[in-house]
Amino acid sequence: TVYLLFEKLHKGEMKLTDMLPVSETAWRMQGSKMFVAINSKVAVEDLIRGIIVQSGNDACIVVAEGIAGTEEAFAEQMNKKAAELGLTNSHFVNSHGLEDPNHKMTVRDLLKLAEHIYADFPDYYHYFSELEFEFNGIKQGNRNPLLYKDIGADGLKTGHLSVSGYGITASAKRGDRRIFMVIHGMSDMQSRSDEATALVEWAF
Repeated sequence: TVYLLFEKLHKGEMKLTDMLPVSETAWRMQGSKMFVAINSKVAVEDLIRGIIVQSGNDACIVVAEGIAGTEEAFAEQMNKKAAELGLTNSHFVNSHGLEDPNHKMTVRDLLKLAEHIYADFPDYYHYFSELEFEFNGIKQGNRNPLLYKDIGADGLKTGHLSVSGYGITASAKRGDRRIFMVIHGMSDMQSRSDEATALVEWAF
């Protein structure tokens, strides 16, 4: 979702200050939220932080509808872009990644996508390392546990589903060396943090 949004910004087809409308569908969205208000408009830059820092499923829908009109149409754009990027084992049916039997990504494809986001949109990568964001009077910390440790971490995103456990796609940089790593299937947030930290340390 953020790849397609960054691409629109990069091409000049959208601006960070553009205001996108919040539908009832977005407002009703469950799970992690940035708490957008129904029938309001939200700036694209706030939505970026709402997705990346706050894991806002509602923000994802606002972006999807803002770009493509409907989430279904946006998912079609996601699948087209996935094919262009060589994500051969991915299929998207929504913008937020909540459970659907037809919505899937492999660890390898997550890794490829992370590398593409970093390589293709370096000007926007800083959002992934922001530690907190406040919207509508609600301050939330970044879900990425590696950002709070002194291990060089500067991105990307956590995830959790009952079918796949706790996971993270992360990047870290020390000196002139950068690594990307993905783990999934952890049993809880603590083991995700511990295993991801161990893997980053091992890689360096």
